[in-house]
Amino acid sequence: MPKLNATHNPELQSWVASANLPGCDFPIQNLPFAIFRRQASDEQYRGGVAIGDRILDLAALNATHLIDGDAAQALAACCDDSLNQFMAMGQRYWSALRQALSQALSQGSALERALNDCLVAQTEVEYKLPARIGDYTDFYTSIHHATSVGKLFRPDNPLLPNYKWVPIGYHGRSSSIDVSGQTFRRPMGQTKAPDAATPSLGPCKRLDYELEVGIYIGAGNDLGDAIALDDSDAHVFGMCLFNDWSARDIQAWEYQPLGPFLAKNFASTVSPWIVTLEALAPYRTTWSRDADDPQPLDYLESAQNRQSGAFDIQLEALLETKQMREAGQPAHRLSQSNFSHSYWTVAQMVAHHTVNGCNLQPGDFFGSGTQSGPEADEAGSMLELSNGGKQPIPLPNGESRTFLEDGDAIIMRGGCEKPGAARVGFGEVVSRVLPARGQ
Repeated sequence: MPKLNATHNPELQSWVASANLPGCDFPIQNLPFAIFRRQASDEQYRGGVAIGDRILDLAALNATHLIDGDAAQALAACCDDSLNQFMAMGQRYWSALRQALSQALSQGSALERALNDCLVAQTEVEYKLPARIGDYTDFYTSIHHATSVGKLFRPDNPLLPNYKWVPIGYHGRSSSIDVSGQTFRRPMGQTKAPDAATPSLGPCKRLDYELEVGIYIGAGNDLGDAIALDDSDAHVFGMCLFNDWSARDIQAWEYQPLGPFLAKNFASTVSPWIVTLEALAPYRTTWSRDADDPQPLDYLESAQNRQSGAFDIQLEALLETKQMREAGQPAHRLSQSNFSHSYWTVAQMVAHHTVNGCNLQPGDFFGSGTQSGPEADEAGSMLELSNGGKQPIPLPNGESRTFLEDGDAIIMRGGCEKPGAARVGFGEVVSRVLPARGQ
């Protein structure tokens, strides 16, 4: 497990002045990774690290030959147009590069003058997916979300009996995952009204978002091998924000017996920055299971997971309607939650995913499932906030929503903050709904 070291020192300051400002998502203690290039250019995409309101261009840094050892090998891998090669190198190389960048960007660094020429303003760039996502698995780790949704469809039996025993998940579609800024057309699909004799094809009427955490796999495992619970950190590169768009009316008609299909494969959106597991070390927290609930089977149980398996990541979802945008009004916060409410930990997801010998590969992606908290205002979807569409959500400008309309944008933000540690932010993920084809 990544341990606290000099890179986490809350007193550490950077010579990049914007990184030292209160509330900054990207102080020197964070150093998340993305793939970028300058806007409207024909430059090659390459790796970058966020520092304040700037990006350290890792290809430009590599060309200076100022970094050596394991960090230099890791840096060279970040010159590619995806982070897969770097992610595959493992914890030793991830940590070596993080330490080298922390030292180079710290106040008083002898490399300041050379590295200053390697900085690019974040306002001047465009991003692509930070990794080639080969396989994508969506989990269902919030018991609060599972119970709330279950009550809507199965009032007498909201939580299925396997939920408290096994991390539930399904294999999703990686090709439609895109980076923040994604726009997509309202999906078409089959739906069936309760009073209709037959289903019909048409645009989704109950379009929803899901507030999730995304998890990127780094070093993989061989086919037939399993990753032990306490070894999972060596295989998880980092996390991001994730909006798993959902067509609820299509989902209701298609999901039995095999689960979501067209309701989920039309669009999913990730934030551009991957916050590494090492950067999140100060925000690991205890995980527990209610004494009245079944306790995990042995392969999902350890003292280490109990002590530090959860992550204290604050999450929020905001809605910006077309009317708000045109009037210059701010987006409206729909809900707030925290990843620490998750019923299953990241380590348990990894251990369960591989217990049958499934081989994870660098760049594979997990969705955490909708991260709803125990309170009503901590719901991570409109399905919950509107009680299945029965209670419209009032907006400050006089509009209301039960589900999303064309032109609506969802903004998700996340970060970690507590006394005695530097803030670690995730930035934001933004995506917007366009009308359905032919509409």
